[in-house]
This record gives sequence, C-alpha cells and structure tokens, in this order.
Amino acid sequence: MSRAYWLVKTEPEAFGWDQQVANGVEPWTGVRNHTARNNLAAMQRGDRVFFYHSGAPKEVVGVVEVVREAYPDPTAKEGNWVCVDMKTVGPMPAPVTLAAIKADPDMADLPLVRLSRLSVSPVPKPHWDRICRMGKWRGPT
Repeated sequence: MSRAYWLVKTEPEAFGWDQQVANGVEPWTGVRNHTARNNLAAMQRGDRVFFYHSGAPKEVVGVVEVVREAYPDPTAKEGNWVCVDMKTVGPMPAPVTLAAIKADPDMADLPLVRLSRLSVSPVPKPHWDRICRMGKWRGPT
C-alpha cells in the first residue's frame, strides 16, 4: 500500500511545533468538522503529514508521521469524533508560508488554498514534493 500525504493545522498558541517536538508522539485531538474527521479516519500508519501553523505567520513548519490510526477522540464529550497519533519527523528547514504557496499557480487546486478553513486535508503527492522543495526538506518522504 502506498503512503498518503496530509496537512494538519494548529494554532501555535494552543499547540505548536515546539510542543510536538517536545512530546515526540502526540494524539491529534479536538477536530470537530466532519470532513476533517473523515480525513483523520482515512489516515494510515506511515502516512506523512505537514504540520501547519494557522496563526501569524501561516506556514508549514514541520513534518510528522501517523503512528496510530483513527481511534475515538478522548476529548469528545459526544459524537463519533476520532483522533490519530503523530510522531515528530523533523522541522521544515525553511518554513513555507501560505503566501508562497498561493503565489505558485501549480498549487491553486491544493485543499489548503481552496478550502482554507479545513483543519485536516489531503496533499496530493506532486504538491507534497513541491512544498518539500520550497521548504528545503531533505528528510524522509
């Protein structure tokens, strides 16, 4: 089975890259949008994920990997919300801003651009590769 690629957004004041790095493995909880939940549920162990700060500046700051597939979100008081566990892979050497992504015409159909409020979204492989090049990512893909 091939690896899939994703992007998750977080407000850095609530949970930022430094906390992810310090924790190593962290459950991605608190998602309360049905499309985002379905995207979490579709994630498989080994999938790679861009860690995106949705506050100022809006930018991809790191890469994480899914290490535990969807399970019931312990922070949900009701409903069938799920979370996944993600492990830190590494920081983006040159964070990739939303402005830089939007300035690239080849990125116009990226869900991050088209569906700006969606907190968990797929990233097609060509877009993944392009963002990795923009961010000078040399780590595992």
